[in-house]
Amino acid sequence: MNPISARLLSQQLICPIFEDPSEVVSWFGAIQAQDYRAMRWAVTSRTRKPSFKVFKQAFDEGNIIRAHLLRCTWQLVSAEDFGWMRLLCYDKALATMNGWTKSLGFAFGGKEKYQALSIIEKTVGDLGETTEDVIGEALKRGGIPEEHLVYNHQLRMAELEGIVCSGSLGPRNTYRLVSERVPIIPEIPREEALTLLARKYFRSHSPATLEDFVWWSGLNVRDCQKGISALSEELRRDRWKGRDFLIHKDFRTRGFRSGTLHLLPAYDEYLIGYKSRDVVLDPGLAHHAHNDHGIFRPVVAFDGEIVGNWKPSAKDGGVTIFKSGVSVQRELIDKQVAIYAATFSGSRRCL
Repeated sequence: MNPISARLLSQQLICPIFEDPSEVVSWFGAIQAQDYRAMRWAVTSRTRKPSFKVFKQAFDEGNIIRAHLLRCTWQLVSAEDFGWMRLLCYDKALATMNGWTKSLGFAFGGKEKYQALSIIEKTVGDLGETTEDVIGEALKRGGIPEEHLVYNHQLRMAELEGIVCSGSLGPRNTYRLVSERVPIIPEIPREEALTLLARKYFRSHSPATLEDFVWWSGLNVRDCQKGISALSEELRRDRWKGRDFLIHKDFRTRGFRSGTLHLLPAYDEYLIGYKSRDVVLDPGLAHHAHNDHGIFRPVVAFDGEIVGNWKPSAKDGGVTIFKSGVSVQRELIDKQVAIYAATFSGSRRCL
């Protein structure tokens, strides 16, 4: 097994099989989405015909939802997955948020919690779609203590409770009522949800370890083991450099070709979606790709190995190679920069 080429294929970075951005999101289960521009490139670059316009349409129509779910961080999920995934993440996310408010010196619960949630629901419901600032002013007028107006926290709680989620795509975060945005889908048992999350993870991230799945999902080890056990007939084990990797039966073995360059956005799943990042990134060079505080930078992958950085805002890509001994042809860089630029300008729809 070559884990690098296998990951490129599983992650749809080589020979992508999907046309619709929402299908990509559903394939992954969840895609990291802190950065507004980066999240769009993370999805569109994995479609057969990259187009920001197509992504925006899927987002604005509610087929793709942005909310705080896994690890209580920004994620993109499909509308069909939002409900069961929210319930699956609820307990861990709630504990995380309660820890945050405690560290800030106050407890957000009881009467104040339900008062805030009621204000958020009414404000968004009355306006149809609105921004964080407007919601914050409504909370202030509604009597939420000034020192407790940590809007991110109250909005995350409203997401977790299934009250609000993302609205239309724009330079500022907007919010809509879940009841108006997400289709009503019957709840599924927790064990089934664990199995489904494990399936989505391993088919899109293979080969990966148990520790990778624990990191990505934010769930406890026991729950992750349950999900994996339920997939026993779909997963096989392969040992590589002293570690056991799990590979989903649907992973592809053909399509990799040498000399492949990828300009990956900050927080891309190819890197952030694993604990075993040393498979594609020399640990001694990891500081070029991310720091110890969870900040991930745009990176260059050559033949699947992380070898450099780039600047999405630079016309020429601003590519710098930090791995010694690696040389990338300028024409290869220019081609990828042109595809990136055209994806957002709308002048190109296919690779």
